[in-house]
Amino acid sequence: MLFEGFDFTGFWKESKYAKETYGCGKLDQQERERAEAALGYKLPAAYVWLMEQHNGGVPVNTCFPANTPTNWADDHIAIEGIFGVWPRPMDSIVSETRLMVDKWGYPNIGVAICDCPTGGHQEVFLDYRKCGPQGEPAVVYVDQEDDYSILHLADNFEDFIRGLVNQSLFECDEEDGE
Repeated sequence: MLFEGFDFTGFWKESKYAKETYGCGKLDQQERERAEAALGYKLPAAYVWLMEQHNGGVPVNTCFPANTPTNWADDHIAIEGIFGVWPRPMDSIVSETRLMVDKWGYPNIGVAICDCPTGGHQEVFLDYRKCGPQGEPAVVYVDQEDDYSILHLADNFEDFIRGLVNQSLFECDEEDGE
């Protein structure tokens, strides 16, 4: 069962910005199939389930711990939001993936699912390299500023969502100077 025991109460930030930037309206099977055909990848069940509940948005928890330092931080990455699936032509997984791969030169490894606070210089992707276009993709962080290096974050989308934590865990403690 998907997301068993995970409480989505308060998962999403509800704001005008989140709705206008990431909200793609209600997701139905036809729109999902259209997006999969345009992308050439089968979307993972956990991503589809979450988008059926809330088709894109800004989560409350926007950080994911990382064991490898990045250009963003020594111990985590941050996301701005999670892209939804059609019907909106902009700010969806289809338009973002095309923009990042075709215009920005990102590696063609899968589907862009999250943008980062760096204005396109880092993105979070579903990575289909090991599983093929019909398999269960891993979730990775791609860093344009580091020659498009790829950092594995989670084995699947559900683990990625479960691993998101609040940015307050990483904020500088001014009193300690750390």
